[in-house]
Amino acid sequence: MDISNQKHFLTVTDYSVSKEIFDLYHNEELDMLITSPQPSLDILGKYYESVDYISHTDSKRSLFEKMYHFVKSIALKNKLNLINSQQPNKGSILDIGAGTGEFLSVARQDGWKTIGVEPSDKAKAIAKNKGVSFVEQTSELESHSFDVISMWHVLEHVPDLNQQIKELKRLLKPNGTLIIAVPNFKSFDAKHYGKFWAAYDVPIHFWHFSKTAIKKLFQKEEIQLVKILPMKFDSFYVSLLSEKYKTGKMNFVKAFFIGLQSNLKAKKNFEYSSHIYILKNN
Repeated sequence: MDISNQKHFLTVTDYSVSKEIFDLYHNEELDMLITSPQPSLDILGKYYESVDYISHTDSKRSLFEKMYHFVKSIALKNKLNLINSQQPNKGSILDIGAGTGEFLSVARQDGWKTIGVEPSDKAKAIAKNKGVSFVEQTSELESHSFDVISMWHVLEHVPDLNQQIKELKRLLKPNGTLIIAVPNFKSFDAKHYGKFWAAYDVPIHFWHFSKTAIKKLFQKEEIQLVKILPMKFDSFYVSLLSEKYKTGKMNFVKAFFIGLQSNLKAKKNFEYSSHIYILKNN
């Protein structure tokens, strides 16, 4: 997306890897933020080379990682309940950005036909040990072949956003369900931490979505937003990382209260730290 006519929103730093500085620009029509500059694909991988990039490991070295994986285990049950509520007859599911495969593993055990896409060889190797199957690219998959497609905190990482949405449309069955989870830059914790908000996660987060942005982007491909759900744990996790970026250490008590405050405010304005968007193919 062109940023030449977009308003500058914030200057932020890549705290986790490169310490490089990036700018966020606000697209007023979509109400979304765009990271600039966006790294080219040939150098993008280096920005993922952080020992703290938890989604590509099953490691439980620290208290933080143990907490993350405990919350993750609860979230897995919620995710499974969600897809079963949308498609009670089960069927086929594609998880894009499948990470170490926990979600597809539990879905497969529950009777779903599963396939994943994951660029990280390290994460994919862990997932394969759990019986998860992969394709290298979604272009290998047949059109209109999935009852459910999920992207759990993945859409913000996709370089070509419009092409990705077109590909999701191609892969979904008629009346298929698309589940997208992304951070919300309009949440209280985002506003509180500002340039230190960990979910900006530049430059590997190319895009920063609002509810309006998700609705409008998918409407273009005749995929309708039908429901929005909160991800209440995210405010605590993101606040903890944000405290580390802001002060140099993880302040569990402060992060807990900011996370709690964010969720309480979101009860009124429904601007949680992250949202799950449920969309239906028309």
